[in-house]
Order: sequence, then C-alpha cells, then structure tokens
Amino acid sequence: MNDPRKKNPTFGIAVFIVVAVMLVIATLFYNAIREKRDFDEQNTPAPAAASVSTTTGPTGGTGASQ
Repeated sequence: MNDPRKKNPTFGIAVFIVVAVMLVIATLFYNAIREKRDFDEQNTPAPAAASVSTTTGPTGGTGASQ
C-alpha cells in the first residue's frame, strides 16, 4: 500500500550547517563593529571647537582684562 515517506536526514543536517555558518558570520560582524567602536572611543582626537575655545578664552581673546 502507501508507505509513509521517509524523512531525508541530509536536509536537516544541511539546514543545521547553514544556520551554524550564519551564526558564526553574524558573531564576527558583531565583534568587529564592537571593537571598532571601542577603538574609536579610545582614540578620538580633541574636538576642534574645544581647542578654539581654550586658546581664545571666554572673552574672545582680545581685551585688556586678560
């Protein structure tokens, strides 16, 4: 009569391998982005506006009161 179809075990293994590879790639991207942000936080140059305000002072840099 009609026998039930047997499951193909290679399809399940193929899906598992694809999911595992995608997880590894996603983890690598996540770590790369996080490390880049940490690196940028530690190595940011001083903002240009802060250096201008420290050299000219609060009154604009000209005047006898300095």
